[in-house]
Amino acid sequence: MTGASALAQSTGGEDASRTVNQWLARMHEASRQRAYTGTLVVSAGSAISASRVWHVCDGKQQMERIETLTGAPRTTIRHNSDVITFAPDQKVAWVEKRESLGLFPELLRTPANQIPEFYGVRERGVERVAGHLSEVVEIVPKDGLRFGYRIWSEKQTGLVMKLQTVGAQGQVLEQLAFTELQLNAPVRMKKLAKLMSDTRGYEVHHAVMNKTTPEAEGWRMKDMVPGFLLMSCLTREPAQPSVQVPQAMQCVYSDGLASVSMFFEPDEGAVAQTDAGIGVVGATHSLSRQLGSFRITILGEVPLPTLGRFAQAIERMP
Repeated sequence: MTGASALAQSTGGEDASRTVNQWLARMHEASRQRAYTGTLVVSAGSAISASRVWHVCDGKQQMERIETLTGAPRTTIRHNSDVITFAPDQKVAWVEKRESLGLFPELLRTPANQIPEFYGVRERGVERVAGHLSEVVEIVPKDGLRFGYRIWSEKQTGLVMKLQTVGAQGQVLEQLAFTELQLNAPVRMKKLAKLMSDTRGYEVHHAVMNKTTPEAEGWRMKDMVPGFLLMSCLTREPAQPSVQVPQAMQCVYSDGLASVSMFFEPDEGAVAQTDAGIGVVGATHSLSRQLGSFRITILGEVPLPTLGRFAQAIERMP
């Protein structure tokens, strides 16, 4: 069901003027066509953090600077998939590539017709966020394998002003929101590029990642969790390439909105464990298990049973 009326009927709401895909595409495109600055506050469980954001995009080239206002000072600047993070207190900078960008990073890398199979949409009127009129939209999961989302989308531009990750009982698990936002701000791409390249006085570390597949590294999934597709799989080169040890690997799976990361770390000296380690921070759940000489950690903003499905599905190839 991809029509607006069918989606609304499936979630028990009134007829929606846009389908779930249309809403998500509008929000995504809003950030690709706007320059803005703002203060973003994130709350997850009892933890609250704030950052200052400078964003500019011409539809193709995208640049963004994020400076933490709480906790350890950090400044992250990205140009498309190229990212550098400065730690001024340590005088260290980390350079890496991140293919996943944006609010729902896998939105455009999964089949466009997949999301309506697992999510519906409800429209909840208009509210003000940081002084901007915003349309309130609920993205409602159709099964228990994923969380829902409540989104405030700026009425004129579609830019996401506020986002809540919502549990099965309607409880807010995590929230991010602009407390102040200036649209069409005078953010200059050349200025951000200059800041990005200025590493004087910093010790620069480059993360070397290589694309691979689980099968190429000796792993396979017996069963895929419904809706989740493999988005990327990377190995990290060791600091001393001459040392012959199994490489750490990260695989990312997504249904277009929710993402799950699986980390495979060599742990030759580990003793097999039957109990899985479990962690919860806001909407993010984690689960770890020992499988042979590897420690596998599964992390994602999904319900814990979803991670359990991933843990049971992964196996070492003979």
